[in-house]
Formats: sequence, C-alpha cells, structure tokens
Amino acid sequence: MSSPVFTIRNLAISYANKVALKPSSLNISEYAITACVGPSGSGKTSFLLSLNRLLELEPKVKVTGDILFNGSSIFAAGVDFRMLRRRIGTIFQKPFPFPVSIFNNIAIGLKELGITNKTELRDRIEKALRDCTLWDEVSGHLDDNGLSLSGGQQQRLCLARALALEPTVLLMDEPCSSLDPRSTAKIEDLLLQLKSRMSIILVTHNLAQAKRVSDQLVVFWNEGHGGELIESGSSERLWQQPNCKITKDYLLGFCG
Repeated sequence: MSSPVFTIRNLAISYANKVALKPSSLNISEYAITACVGPSGSGKTSFLLSLNRLLELEPKVKVTGDILFNGSSIFAAGVDFRMLRRRIGTIFQKPFPFPVSIFNNIAIGLKELGITNKTELRDRIEKALRDCTLWDEVSGHLDDNGLSLSGGQQQRLCLARALALEPTVLLMDEPCSSLDPRSTAKIEDLLLQLKSRMSIILVTHNLAQAKRVSDQLVVFWNEGHGGELIESGSSERLWQQPNCKITKDYLLGFCG
C-alpha cells in the first residue's frame, strides 16, 4: 500500500442523540480504490461524507476526532470549504445533472474556477467526457439537456463534471446501485483507470463489486448501538484471511 491520503483519528459521528459512528481510526491509501462495505445503518455514508465536511451540512450532526488530508487537518481554522470540496469531489447514489445542457453541466463548475476562455472550456469539457467514455455518445448533442440522458449516462456526466475540476480524491456513495449491469461495468472500468490519477473511496453494498475493484477494504457493522469500523486492510487479505469473525461471515454472505 502507498502512503495515506487520509489519516483518520478517533472519528465519531452522531445525529442529535443517535450515534452514527463510534470512534474509528484508520489510514486510507493514496492512488487506490478503497471500498467501504457493511449493512445499512453501519455508518458508511456518514463516514464518507465527513471526509470533505459535506456531512456538516446535515442538521444536528456532531463530528469529533480528526481527519488529516495529505497530512493537514480538514478541521483546522481557516480551511477553505470550496477548495476542499473541489479537491475531494463527491458522486452520489442518484445522479443529479443540472437542468441545463450537457455542455453547461460541466462548464458551470469550470467557470466558477475562473476558466472563461472558450477554447480552454471546450478542451476541458471534451477531456472530461472522454475520460468518462461519454464523448462518443454525446459529442453531437452537447446542447441537449443533461436530464435527457439515460441513468447510466447521467451518472457518467456527473462523474465528468467532477473530473473536470481535477480532484485528487473522489468519494462515491453507491454510484451503481440504480444502474444496469452494462452501465455498472462501464463505471467500474472507469474507476480502475482513474486510480492511477487519484484516490477513490467507494461505499457499496455490492460485495462482488467491492471484490472486483478495491485495493483496500473497510468493513463497518452495527449491533444496534451505532455503527462501528470493525476491520480494515488490503482487500486480498480480508477476503482470504480476515481477523474478525464478523468480517468473514459478512463477506461470505452468512450475516448482514
């Protein structure tokens, strides 16, 4: 495993009086795909969205502990949230294209960065769409509304929108849960290509998917008193020889 992109120290999350995640610590490797697995309610999504502080937009959420991103705390005074979330992009379970053209779905974010030169905009948009294997499908329809695309295309458009901002980390929350097998395969192929350029952290309920694409596995659990991280390590080791019996039973489909 390479050096950590994130170092998590005693991270705990709660909503009002309900514990979402008990204190958890781990390192997340750079230039790798880390899959977070576990049953519903075990804290996976809360954990994921804490990594770029999107979680704090939720009402009554409390986050304690520390998260180091490339060695610096994301909770330090003066952190620029906009820059943090540009460097750590997010793809959600349901694709959310803006109700504008395919071109402007990507151009909006680039213009907010101050990129207004038409040639540079077109080049960045084409590159992002090519990265997501979407260019050949939409190059003649860039003025069409993004909402006119199929579900799988919409998810790849959202991914292109994030990639155009050149993040160093990509957070993905069940990005394939509503997609057909063909669209899922395209997303998985993309992830395997992208990990040479960025770190990817993927929440998935699909254990077969986690096994196919992940380098690192993080297993969450919930015994009814809040989610907890029960084991993490290389995917190969956890599937072959986990330390925890719950991990073994869950990965074999005997529980959860």
